[in-house]
Amino acid sequence: MTTTPDMERLEVKRLTLQAQLDNQKTSEDRNRMGQFATPTALAREIVAHGIQLLPNDEKIRFLDPGIGTGSFYSALRTIAPNERIASAAGFEIDRHYGEPAQALWKNTLLNIRIENFTHATPDNPGANLLICNPPYVRHHYIDSIQKVDLQYRTEKACGVKINRLSGLYCYFIGLAHGWMAQGGIAGWLIPSEFMSVNYGREIKRYLLEKATLRHIHRFNPEDVQFKDALVSSAIVWIQNSPPRKDHVVEFSYGGTLAAPALSRKIPASELIHDPKWTRYPQANKATQKVGITLGDLFDIKRGLATGNNSFFIMDRNKIEAHRLPMECFTPILPGSRYIPKDVIEVDQNGFPQIDKQLFLLNTHLPEREIAARYPALKAYLDTGKSGSKPVAGRYLCRSRNPWYSQENRPPAPILCTYMGRGNKENKPFRFILNDSQATACNVFLMLYPKHILARAAENNTGTIKTAWEFLNKIDPDELLSHGRVYGGGLHKLEPKELRGFPAKALAKQLDLAIPNFEQDN
Repeated sequence: MTTTPDMERLEVKRLTLQAQLDNQKTSEDRNRMGQFATPTALAREIVAHGIQLLPNDEKIRFLDPGIGTGSFYSALRTIAPNERIASAAGFEIDRHYGEPAQALWKNTLLNIRIENFTHATPDNPGANLLICNPPYVRHHYIDSIQKVDLQYRTEKACGVKINRLSGLYCYFIGLAHGWMAQGGIAGWLIPSEFMSVNYGREIKRYLLEKATLRHIHRFNPEDVQFKDALVSSAIVWIQNSPPRKDHVVEFSYGGTLAAPALSRKIPASELIHDPKWTRYPQANKATQKVGITLGDLFDIKRGLATGNNSFFIMDRNKIEAHRLPMECFTPILPGSRYIPKDVIEVDQNGFPQIDKQLFLLNTHLPEREIAARYPALKAYLDTGKSGSKPVAGRYLCRSRNPWYSQENRPPAPILCTYMGRGNKENKPFRFILNDSQATACNVFLMLYPKHILARAAENNTGTIKTAWEFLNKIDPDELLSHGRVYGGGLHKLEPKELRGFPAKALAKQLDLAIPNFEQDN
């Protein structure tokens, strides 16, 4: 590094300015615009790595399409000698940050353009070191007209049409292609979710087909890079050159860019077939042919969404206090923290034998009949239609008929907690054997045996338990590789992701003949 006291003083001044500007905005405003500043240490680590990817004698033409107050430019000045920096430019759409940043860097090479990068025309010669922490604006903050325009501009710039469910950072990556010099390097600090979600397919296609993907480093999700953004981060390094047929990509995880905890090189030809890049570097190779999956054996659904748990779910004391009829209620499980064991036993009434017993208001009777048969219940439902924000007016409730009816979610014999952080055994997801007649709300995934498994269970009462034991023996890392992870180590497993988990071993263990599959493949 070439850090001088003046550079350090300017960086302290920048950090002070950043804090002041952030404090003048609400967290909601910054979330909406995706404004999360890069910490100094991380910015320097990224810039140092990017410079190492350039030829030693090459002058640096620096560009940051989402510059903010200039954390990456500040890092560049501390790492590269002044004579090596030929030019530096940045874009900032928000004058709140852009104008103070212009004043801060007015006596340096940096040219900050206060305009929308997605509408700008590339300059020549292109940047050979593009480093950016693009705005993390979720797709629902981008209106439909903007999306159409962004899709058009991005496809024109890089040849790939971005999925409409993509965040703004995906468009930034594609649009920046035209700003890069031939052979230039780009480093993108972005959410790692693109590696495992459907909308990420187009960005992964760009990375594999339109440029040379050199390296993806995924930070440990428990080490949140941005304290106010609940996303896990990755740094993606690409080179503006056509990929070779035998190209390999370095994947690293944890630690730092210079000293990762894990690292492995994966042939690009394998990545083309793998929808879950978050498997790397832990996984040895892509699973190109999964064969039988859990989705062939189970119908996997998210638990029911009531529309207002505090109104529809209650314990016996509340039911008795309102003198409500028990025949209009069905047992429902509490959150997983109230279920200490992975087997839910049942009492003589079919209720779960747990301390926190809850019940779901669940009736399709019309209000006229309820008024005649259960006046107390009618009076309770009337409270849900009153007040400034009535329960009956909520989105889920007003879309149902009657508004207090519930989704059809019968008890499932196996449940999965689909969100969680790793415990001491590194198992963020629990599989629970449910012998009771209790249904579950949407903090669980519900696994219902499909016909072939249900028929096997009728002939052998131990079948479901065997399937549950199989699920509990799954290597946590393998299960995590099928899900997604957020900042702070929060893991999530969607129904379709669990459906895709390989289950050939289970089918073979249960001697199930799955149509269209050969067990010995």
